[in-house]
Amino acid sequence: MILDGTLDASVQAAAAALQRGELLGLPTETVYGLAADSDNDAAVAQIFTAKGRPANHPLIVHVADSAAITRYAKEVPVFAQQLIDAFWPGPLTLILPRLPGAAKASTGGQDSVGLRCPSHPVAHAVLAACQQLSPPVWGVSAPSANKFGRVSPTTADHVAAEFGDALLVLDGGACEVGIESTIVDCTRGMPVLLRPGAITRDDIERACGQRPLSKEELTADTPRASGTLLAHYAPNAKVRLMDAAALQQALNALGPEARQLCVYHRSALHSPAPGVTLHAMPRQALAAAQELFGTLRDFDALGAQFIWIETPPDSADWEGVRDRLQRAAAAG
Repeated sequence: MILDGTLDASVQAAAAALQRGELLGLPTETVYGLAADSDNDAAVAQIFTAKGRPANHPLIVHVADSAAITRYAKEVPVFAQQLIDAFWPGPLTLILPRLPGAAKASTGGQDSVGLRCPSHPVAHAVLAACQQLSPPVWGVSAPSANKFGRVSPTTADHVAAEFGDALLVLDGGACEVGIESTIVDCTRGMPVLLRPGAITRDDIERACGQRPLSKEELTADTPRASGTLLAHYAPNAKVRLMDAAALQQALNALGPEARQLCVYHRSALHSPAPGVTLHAMPRQALAAAQELFGTLRDFDALGAQFIWIETPPDSADWEGVRDRLQRAAAAG
């Protein structure tokens, strides 16, 4: 069931559902999440079951404000606080040392916890309403509201298509960012980028004065984190990444009878086959991220068996889009 997330009655109904241990489709600025009370182990277990997600793959805890950090994390390094001050609320998740017993079911058995304060007004309203309940709900675990490993949802209709009418979903419109949050590990004395997103390495360095390492540079004791498996974010069609020259050469080789193929490209391309769908990718990284998952879902809806995508530029602003596409291609 989809409710208008801008209505206070919908927000209160959503908060009450979370308090009762039910699941909720929750809009955020990144993607829609499948939410449950982080401190209710049985409710969190429903997330893993509904998604088909491995129990050791941790979830991100969403909080209403930075004050709620003290309920989940036992310390906040100086550079982490600088990132909080710069980017919360917003699309940034911080991995912090976890308080014993806090959100245990959401952390995959680790002694760290991922925390995020979303900026979407509907998500913020729900989290604030949850704090006013008796007993309160202080944090909401909310991975993307899709079956595990598949394309993330960026509209309420996407969520309903995944889980059906039985799930309560708040409609907050299309997601503004469109890809999942940047994840920074803050447990090892320096920022380590575990998952790129709209907040870039350059943004992080400007905010805290330290350029984040890649997880490949500091592999020891790297915490598991959401959306970091090699294969992820995959449509039903097989995804292949190519540069523009290889794309055009492959299209020419297929000839005029090709079909069930969608091409997502930045460069000017042409196809001799009327059955091939060409779709232009936005020139700006933020715009491409915003439409990425919706475009992959649209290609699936067209019945595509194959999706060919022009490899995004090798620059910091495109890193999040490039990461999602590489993982989608790995699933093929």
